[in-house]
Amino acid sequence: MSYEADVVVVGAGLAGLVATAELVDAGRRVALVDQEPAASLGGQAHWSFGGLFMVNSPEQRRLGIRDSVELAWRDWLGTAGFDRPEDYWPTEWARAYVEFAGGEKRAWLRSEGVSLFPIVQWAERGGGHADGPGNSVPRFHVTWGTGPGVLEPFLRRLSAAEDDGRVTTRYRHRVGELILDGGAVHGVRGEVLAPSTAERGAPSSRDVVGEFEIRAPAVIVAAGGIGANADLVRQNWPSWCGQPPARMLSGVPDHVDGRMLGVAEAAGGQIINPDRMWHYPEGLTNYAPVWSNHGIRLLSGPSPMWVDARGRRLPFPIYPGYDTLAAVGHIARSGHGHSWLVLNRRIASKEFALSGSEQNPDLTGRDIRGVLERRGSVMTGPVGEFLRRGADFVIRNTVSELVEGMNERTDEPLIEAGVLEREIAGRDGQFRAGLGKDAQLAAIRAARRYVGDRLVRVVPPHALLDPDAGPLVAVKLSILTRKTLGGLHTDLSARVLGESGSPVPGLYAAGEAAGFGGGGMHGYRALEGTFLGGCLFTGRVAGRAAAAAGA
Repeated sequence: MSYEADVVVVGAGLAGLVATAELVDAGRRVALVDQEPAASLGGQAHWSFGGLFMVNSPEQRRLGIRDSVELAWRDWLGTAGFDRPEDYWPTEWARAYVEFAGGEKRAWLRSEGVSLFPIVQWAERGGGHADGPGNSVPRFHVTWGTGPGVLEPFLRRLSAAEDDGRVTTRYRHRVGELILDGGAVHGVRGEVLAPSTAERGAPSSRDVVGEFEIRAPAVIVAAGGIGANADLVRQNWPSWCGQPPARMLSGVPDHVDGRMLGVAEAAGGQIINPDRMWHYPEGLTNYAPVWSNHGIRLLSGPSPMWVDARGRRLPFPIYPGYDTLAAVGHIARSGHGHSWLVLNRRIASKEFALSGSEQNPDLTGRDIRGVLERRGSVMTGPVGEFLRRGADFVIRNTVSELVEGMNERTDEPLIEAGVLEREIAGRDGQFRAGLGKDAQLAAIRAARRYVGDRLVRVVPPHALLDPDAGPLVAVKLSILTRKTLGGLHTDLSARVLGESGSPVPGLYAAGEAAGFGGGGMHGYRALEGTFLGGCLFTGRVAGRAAAAAGA
């Protein structure tokens, strides 16, 4: 089968949908291709919590948060740690994105019908130094409707464009080659996969039933990263994080396989920073998996005590929600692929949440009553279901009983009751001292100075063994693969660059495939809320640039 279009967009996730919308607005005929069935339209964004990084927003100002582009850029540089010659374009993209987040981003999304939950969350709080990693202030804006709410306007625009013939969407079309003519990209070739009835996110058949070719003077690669490809994750695992754990959970569906990165590289595109990736240390085994090794990220407030596989407290600043990369590296280097949170029921009832649209039906369904009821019993809703049915939770009345249950969930008994008892006694003694020197307790008190944390996120400091706060809870956490921070090297027009630094004519990249801009605008670390935002921003830039090039 052979077709023609003005532009081919490879990947029907958020970045591809935004690029398609921009191309249609410019009058271009678009062929949108994706290897998955229609049920997975929207890609990873559908499963997301819908967090968006914004700077100096009205939501922040209403909560008394003083933010600015200058402060956000300082935080970004301290978090990214750009230190390589190839970081020129990633740094340029990062600066452009921060200005976008502090400028037209919110107004543009509002014009598309996207609205925000009023309480801004404080994600990735950092390592304790003014110029080090982390957000100085809360910037994580949750979309009212979560990931599906972000996708909604672009899905609506796609449907309208399909109806009037401006876009042809071809599902089950797997691109295997970029067509080159005189060094320029002029379309794609690949295989037609067998029809599939797989539900959203579930593995689909890879049986081939035909071939296809689409000719076009421009191709935008927006097909995601490598998060579900365990072999590529291990191959590119960062050396500073030790050895990859023998067992890791997957935070993304099987189709996030990195295939198109190799296809674009074979056509002359350069991949940079492949060892920069973003995985989470707080993965839970999903008791109702949709994809292979399906994990869910536990979103915890700062109060639980975090210990390693042997029950020893993790060092400063490794507290829940503070420094993701430091936590992943410490756990991987420990020689064990898991760690534990130790807390009590009082903390869990207020500080535990789960990432993802399906784990937040109140926010996803825009259910105000449901959101208000979150301050009730922890044994209701998705968190309660995980507490009851999840394999990673232990609930007991005493420390010795808790340790017994923790050791039952590992291949060998690694924790001695005396070790964990000493860690808890030291922490609780610092609480009873009133002032004390425990940095985590100081961090909890500081967090409660922010009204958003005080209202919905962080409990007052108290002893873990307070009998009125029990029973005790332990949660086994595994490394959860998620995002590719490196990717195809692009300039500020989203043109893919070759090894020489010159653009590959006709080839563009957006979203995770482009490292969210430039081949890695996050550097080594992310400030959170920047992945959906990076897809929105790069998709918009790529669509406009490809349209202008064909004018």
